[in-house]
Amino acid sequence: MTWLHSSSGFLLCIAFLFSSSVFSNDYDFASIEFLIEQEVGRHVLPQIYKNIGIDISIEPLPAPRAQQHANAGTKAGEIMRIWTYGDENQNTVRVPTPYYYLETMPFILKGRRITIEDKSDLSGYELTKVRGVKHTDNITKGMSRIYEVNSTKRMFTLLSNRRVDIALTNTLDGELMRARYGFSNIVATGKPLAKLPLYHYVHKTHAHLVPKVDAEIQRLAKSGELPTMISDAEKKVIKKVLRSR
Repeated sequence: MTWLHSSSGFLLCIAFLFSSSVFSNDYDFASIEFLIEQEVGRHVLPQIYKNIGIDISIEPLPAPRAQQHANAGTKAGEIMRIWTYGDENQNTVRVPTPYYYLETMPFILKGRRITIEDKSDLSGYELTKVRGVKHTDNITKGMSRIYEVNSTKRMFTLLSNRRVDIALTNTLDGELMRARYGFSNIVATGKPLAKLPLYHYVHKTHAHLVPKVDAEIQRLAKSGELPTMISDAEKKVIKKVLRSR
C-alpha cells in the first residue's frame, strides 16, 4: 500500500508537470532595464496579453542582452523597440501596430549656450547615451565622441560633472531622472530630435501571437482604452520613481 500510494503520487506529479509544460500560456519577454518608457510597457503589455487570455512575464535586462535573448529565442521577444530594431533582428517579428512612443531629447547643463535643432547639430559635442538603445544609436550613427553608459543616472552624472556636453534619452525618462536624483542643473533643450512609435517584437517561433496581439492593440486604441491604460501606467511609474528618491 505504501509503495502504491507513493507511486501514485509520483505519477500525479509527473502528469501535472507534463500538462503544465504543454498547456501553459506563459511567455517570458525581455525589457530594457532602468528606462521609464520600458517600465510603462511593463504595466501595459501584460494587460494587452491578459485581454486575449495569455499570461506573460517580463525580465528587465541591459539593452544588448535583451536584444541577444530576443533574437536567439531564449526570450519570447522584447516588449517595445523602435521600427529599425526589426530590420536589424531578422529572427524577430514586429507587431504592426505601435502601442507607445518615445522622444529623443537632448539634455544639457543649465546656462550653457547650446542650440540643438537637428541631429547634425550634435556633431562637435561630447555626447553620452545608454548603451544599446536603438533611437539614440541611430541618431548618433557615425559620430565618434560618445560615452556609452548603463543607465540614465550615470549619464546625467557625467553631464552634471561636465564630463560631456549633451545627454540623449527619452524626454519622460530624462525628466523623471532629473527629479528623482536632484539634477537641478540639467535641462532639456526643449525640442525633441525625433518622436518614434514603439512596437512589440516576438521571436519568430511565436509568430502566431502577432495577429492576436495586433488586433487587441487596435481594438484598445479604437475604443479609447489604450490611452487610459498608458496614462494609468505612467502615473504608477512616475509615483514609484519619485517615491524611491
